Amino acid sequence: MIQCDGLTVGEVFAAAVTKYSENALLVMPSDAGRPYHAGGFAMTYGDCAAVVADYTSTLQAAGYGHGHRIACLLANRPEMLLFKLAANALGISWTPVNPDYRAAEIGFLLKDSGAEFLLAGPELAALAEAGIAASGRDLALVTLSASGFVAPEAPTPPPLLGPPTPASEASLLYTSGTTGRPKGCMLSHAYELEVGAWYATVGGRMTLGEGVERVYNPLPLFHVNAGIVLFFGMLLTGNCQIATERFSRQKWWAEIRETQATGVHYLGIVIPALMKADPGPDDRAHTVRWGAGAGVEPSLHGAFEARFGFPLIELWGMTEMCRIFADAEEPRSIDTRAFGRPRPGLEARVVDRDDRPVPAGEPGELLVRHSAATPRRGAFSGYLNLPEATEAAWQGGWLHTGDTVIQDASGLLIFVDRKKNIIRRSGENIAAAEVEACLQPLDAVEQVAVLAVEDALRDEEVMACIVPRRAAPSAALARRLFDHCFAELAYFKAPGWIVFVDALPVTGTQKVQKHMIFKDGEDPRALANAFDMRSLKQR
Repeated sequence: MIQCDGLTVGEVFAAAVTKYSENALLVMPSDAGRPYHAGGFAMTYGDCAAVVADYTSTLQAAGYGHGHRIACLLANRPEMLLFKLAANALGISWTPVNPDYRAAEIGFLLKDSGAEFLLAGPELAALAEAGIAASGRDLALVTLSASGFVAPEAPTPPPLLGPPTPASEASLLYTSGTTGRPKGCMLSHAYELEVGAWYATVGGRMTLGEGVERVYNPLPLFHVNAGIVLFFGMLLTGNCQIATERFSRQKWWAEIRETQATGVHYLGIVIPALMKADPGPDDRAHTVRWGAGAGVEPSLHGAFEARFGFPLIELWGMTEMCRIFADAEEPRSIDTRAFGRPRPGLEARVVDRDDRPVPAGEPGELLVRHSAATPRRGAFSGYLNLPEATEAAWQGGWLHTGDTVIQDASGLLIFVDRKKNIIRRSGENIAAAEVEACLQPLDAVEQVAVLAVEDALRDEEVMACIVPRRAAPSAALARRLFDHCFAELAYFKAPGWIVFVDALPVTGTQKVQKHMIFKDGEDPRALANAFDMRSLKQR
């Protein structure tokens, strides 16, 4: 494995190219319906180095350098990662954009990040233009082609002098929060490389060989999972990352067989979808040795492994501290939502609402840190433009994750629920406050509270509880409110359920008590004024 202590992304990539030049680094299966690389994609470390060198010289010649940020709207093109390597070599921060965002959401990201320009795929150019217009900035749109891109002259000199260091910002990833707006997580070169090294050394049932692994990950490259954790885990070990446009039950096994994957990544939605297919003789016609992910239902965990012949390793991580927990050592606790134990470099404690440790077996919030001496090592550098939020997250020297867990007497951590007001739908974190902010200004809405409701396929779904104003509850009104959200927000954030209620319970300080909106044991989806909008949530 490439040693990365004290090095930058550019230095580690150069070392990996020297050691693994002929190994495959990036692969994409063929897909006739995809607007890019329909015939597939495959590049060795040496091939990638040539493209990265071209991108780097283009950026450098145009005056970009250490301290700049550049936004990328490239969906799951492998070029997303090649551009990242080129940018990082110069000390430029890679700022990926979710292609499911609407124009206003992209506009906020472009304004908040201060990106120098927006690089987009040709099929996303119209969305990129709308995002730039929504940002209110005079920002250049650059379109990626097969031959690369033409960078506009940098509007300002690089903010920082000298080459990048391990502490320099390598990426700015936007993650949902409870404030109604995504927060930009600043990630350093050291963070990203340490995360990759940690992933590569999980061990147990997830042991990685050097130069022999091909890991299939259907998750988006603009997320920390595929874009950083797996990518650097592969880069440091001479292995290959397999990307695809997005998860498809129909394409999953065919793509895995085509690309000869030895490992796969999953989220909770993947496992039940695969299990719903009829068993067949091809269930074990693959070369997969392990799967890594989160959210598999305990009732499906063992059944999946028995049917398809490889273990599912449950992980825990977050953008702010993605050094991961993993339940990889036998005997694994597959009949629970266990995700591993602390180890040196990733300490944990479970606390009550006053940050006091709770007894073993009792639920509480998960707090994490590197160690008492260096609590923030390997963690994010902070939330961009939000120093107070950064310090609040680190109250008492521990990172507050917002996840409710149980730790048993042996130290095993078991996931229970999410403490924060976040809805987890198909792997996407959705801030309820952001959806509320979209609905509240409408004339037809007197009050609104958004919360999570269980969903058999997607883990959780968005439910908007609305007190109507000057309008009677109706399917037509529900559709009008849904259409507004669908036009303003990424499709997955729009309410899958709209429920009209007479009033919302509030505290003395007028804060909505969401847990009291419905009676104990009451299923709000079964109420007369509940409207199911899930079939309308199409990309």
